Amino acid sequence: MMRLAERKLRREKVAKMVLRVILFLIMGILILVISYLFAQGAHSLSWKFLTSYPSPDMTGGGIFPAIVGTFYLIAFSMLFTFPVGVLSAIYLSEYAKDNWITNLIRISINNLAGIPSIVFGLFGLSFFSVFLGFKPGLLTASLTLGVLALPIMIVASEEAIRSVPQDFRFASLALGATQWQTIWKVVLPSSLHSILTAAIIVVGRVAGETAPIIFTGAAFYTSHLPRNLFDQVMALPYYVYVLATSAPDIDAAQPIEYGTVLVLMVIVLSVNMIAIYLRAYFRRRYRW
Repeated sequence: MMRLAERKLRREKVAKMVLRVILFLIMGILILVISYLFAQGAHSLSWKFLTSYPSPDMTGGGIFPAIVGTFYLIAFSMLFTFPVGVLSAIYLSEYAKDNWITNLIRISINNLAGIPSIVFGLFGLSFFSVFLGFKPGLLTASLTLGVLALPIMIVASEEAIRSVPQDFRFASLALGATQWQTIWKVVLPSSLHSILTAAIIVVGRVAGETAPIIFTGAAFYTSHLPRNLFDQVMALPYYVYVLATSAPDIDAAQPIEYGTVLVLMVIVLSVNMIAIYLRAYFRRRYRW
């Protein structure tokens, strides 16, 4: 018995050591990537760079329309993804019967989450632009990004809702609340911090996508901000792609490219920090 206990203890120590090494390795890679991007792009950052328009030859100017366009794409895609994803998750977890149809829907959603983003771009072009007749622009690109992120939002939100203890539901129903009142007043507040975690993942995915917006509304250069939902829009990831592949002077465009990547990274990290703060706030408020 002593030898068995000693072997289990050694295995546990080895497992902890391996996990610790993996953690430090991941953190080291992350710090290395961030440090490299900062070293390459920090000297390009300035107030003029952030608030001016790019030059038509892509070798000078700033990235202001790309920053605004990225925020537009995130905001409008989340206006579609968040409510539709959460409502779909509520239906699947609280109302749908546990049968083969529901299981088929869940399998389909999980499969959609793994489809390459270029497929969603072609879907957005064929459905929103060709079938529905929308012009390639902000609305079409946002809806395409929303469809891309929807499976992730549904899966994560459903898991968050299903993690709320059943006793909470039974207690609410026993006090005379309806099923929807129980969901709205008990289940959703208790799972909101986890749903916000899903939103963090979705925002990061949407902000960094290039392939879906190439076909549906992204422009490599515009002389003005979008005036309506059907105007084409610049976006930071697509601008980086254009600078890396189509700039007439690669050496002149490289500082702009690294500066744009650094700004995109700061935007994503800032949005994540805000969402993490909100998640912690709701977790403290609705602790169970």
